Amino acid sequence: MSKIRTVPLGLVAGALALALSSPALALDKISFATNWVAEAEHGGFYQAAADGTYEEYGLDVTIVAGGPQKNNRILLLAGKVDFYMAGNMLVPLNAEANDIPVIELAAIFQKDPQVFLVHPDQGIENFEDLAKLPTIFMGVDGFASFFQWMKQAYPGFSDAQYKPYHFDPRVFIVDEQSAMQGYVTSEPLAIELASGIKPKEFMLADAGFDTPSTLIEATADYVAANPDIVQRFIDASIIGWYNYLYNDPSLGNAAIKVENPEMSDQQIAFSLAKMKDAGIVDSGVALDKGIGCFDDAAQKSFYDKMVQAGAVPPGVDLAKAYTNKFVCNGVGMDLK
Repeated sequence: MSKIRTVPLGLVAGALALALSSPALALDKISFATNWVAEAEHGGFYQAAADGTYEEYGLDVTIVAGGPQKNNRILLLAGKVDFYMAGNMLVPLNAEANDIPVIELAAIFQKDPQVFLVHPDQGIENFEDLAKLPTIFMGVDGFASFFQWMKQAYPGFSDAQYKPYHFDPRVFIVDEQSAMQGYVTSEPLAIELASGIKPKEFMLADAGFDTPSTLIEATADYVAANPDIVQRFIDASIIGWYNYLYNDPSLGNAAIKVENPEMSDQQIAFSLAKMKDAGIVDSGVALDKGIGCFDDAAQKSFYDKMVQAGAVPPGVDLAKAYTNKFVCNGVGMDLK
């Protein structure tokens, strides 16, 4: 018969007292820069910060909000922040082509939320019909990227349709025979509130512009030196997104409004509902492998399209532009 070892109660009490008196383990301090002002489209990150998820993963995370006069990506390249929220794969592909040492670590959005809005009752029933309009308002970056792809993929689009968009929807509101670039999660509500017009929506993602969006980016050197921190930050961010989408988002919303007091409850609710309804975050490969997973086939498809459109040079090594090493492992799926 085996003997049961007993420990004197005095030793147990001493060990417990030592544990209670020891300082808590220090959190790893990291910074994450976004590419726009705080909004529901960043909700999972703010949720993870506000509800303690980052702290549970041993992280003290500072979110550095972007904005119209900020270029937070420069902060990443200068080593001033540890992670950056990239828009979609266009810039990373061009970065790889120019030997800029960044890598995409997670694809929070399976779909790019870019959309074209049109007035109702103008005979525009599908994406191809946009080519019938004399005017399409879009930003300079959009004209240089996705519009070049549109001309390749859908005959009928021409440079003559392009008019610069300076993010003021009034130009679209007064021109019934126009389309306007926007985010499906934002501009439709802004237009309806400003004019009473409920615009039709045509998402580029649904028309074949198959890039993921809201990417977590870091420099290759940082990833190589800190793989454990990278994994913890990505896992905690993904959990934040599941909680924000499927559980109580109130803490994340409150944090967004502290950072951006101009953000209304109505806009936040609209954006959150749109992200769910359109499958912006949780669709495609994310349904089986979890939020954050890159779809390898879609990545190759998007790259080929952008090369054909002249928006990305040929010869880019996709394996260096992004990785699934830290994602596709089902983290947080039980929270749905």
